[in-house]
Amino acid sequence: MNMLTYDWQHAVRHIAAADPKLGRVIKAAGPVQLEIKRYRSPYEYLLRAIIFQQLAGKAATTIHGRLLDLFPARRPKPELLLKMSAPKLRKAGVSANKQKAIKDLAHKTAGGRVPTFAKLSRMEDEEIVERLTQVHGIGRWTVEMLLMFQLGRPDVLPINDLGVQKGFAKAYGMVQPPKPKELQSLAESWRPYRSVGSWLCWRALDL
Repeated sequence: MNMLTYDWQHAVRHIAAADPKLGRVIKAAGPVQLEIKRYRSPYEYLLRAIIFQQLAGKAATTIHGRLLDLFPARRPKPELLLKMSAPKLRKAGVSANKQKAIKDLAHKTAGGRVPTFAKLSRMEDEEIVERLTQVHGIGRWTVEMLLMFQLGRPDVLPINDLGVQKGFAKAYGMVQPPKPKELQSLAESWRPYRSVGSWLCWRALDL
């Protein structure tokens, strides 16, 4: 099921016409596109995101798996997570700071302050950023990834993403990656499909 809120092929044609440098990346990348593999809830997506912060993929996957194993059917429902003891979480590999973050996430989810996907789908991008960054440990970049890869929003530009910066530099033959504000200015021509432009910058690094 394609959960993008826009026509991918139309967006790619727009980017190719607006930015010939990324047009070359489109040709080299071939017929691939951003795919959404949606989680059961924003809560479970953000829970995983917190665990994965500042960890190598393999270590984070192991800790996330151990965390899920603490719960029936591996479903860490907010009310159950709130009751989970610190020693048990620590034994699973969850640091004290991440425990604080996931407990705050569970608390705000149980209280209705972390919306469902259905509710998020009716909210504007910046409204979602403002709401979800109120959770301890959730920054703008994490919410931008949710907007792109869970909600399928078309016009997200994660200016602080090092991969997007490096991919842009590679596509443009730049010696140094652009700074965030510079990237924001340079990517103006991608509107209203800056998500696609960002995704193509990541692809540029793979080519």
